[in-house]
Amino acid sequence: QVQLVESGGGLVLPGGSLTLSCAASGFTSSRYAMSWYRQAPGKERELVARITAALQITTGGHPNYADSVKGRFTISRDNAKNTVYLQMNSLKPDDTAVYYCARGWSYPDYWGQGTQVTVSS
Repeated sequence: QVQLVESGGGLVLPGGSLTLSCAASGFTSSRYAMSWYRQAPGKERELVARITAALQITTGGHPNYADSVKGRFTISRDNAKNTVYLQMNSLKPDDTAVYYCARGWSYPDYWGQGTQVTVSS
């Protein structure tokens, strides 16, 4: 019954911002590393950001980012809501992709359905 439900994608102008949400159910997401991946047309899926498990309720875990998004994107989690977020700022056309939420650090075992992010003028 593990499920990851993503929301927040859409069309945005270059330089704009979006926040993606990944609502987890069937497990306690704070006990797992969680990751965001993206896949652009004709390209392989790439890791965007990931966050370590938060084994204490007072911590949200430690983030890790791809070089291409570092300084622009922020991964975070709200343990009470069992939700992981990806805040995306200063968006570029090259950020256009389907974004996926996944459970795991290096070898995710569950994936969300994906949400389309399009950055275009």
